[in-house]
Amino acid sequence: MLMKTPLLAVASVLVAAVLGAIAPFFFEHGSKQWQGRVVDFVLNPWILAGMLTYLAVMVFFTYAFRLGGTVKVLYPIYATTFIWAALIAMFHQGAPVEPVHLGGMVLLLAGVVAMSW
Repeated sequence: MLMKTPLLAVASVLVAAVLGAIAPFFFEHGSKQWQGRVVDFVLNPWILAGMLTYLAVMVFFTYAFRLGGTVKVLYPIYATTFIWAALIAMFHQGAPVEPVHLGGMVLLLAGVVAMSW
């Protein structure tokens, strides 16, 4: 199945996965500034950036489907979001990536390949 999926559709979902990994960092940063009031939530630039990033994720997904991709193939690829998030946390926040995390990443990638087959 993966071989029948247009490469640009796969690339589009990989971009969506990276963006999907970035968005929670915006929300995390915004939550530290949020005072609990609805107006502060709506006007918080970090939370707005997270929402817009997730909107971009949906644009890339929709584009991938328009190119002929299917949920069965593309959605497992989107699961790489967890790997991207761990790498971003490592480089941006200095969060350690332990051997158990690497093992999980390998299993996740094996699952992506199996699900996309």
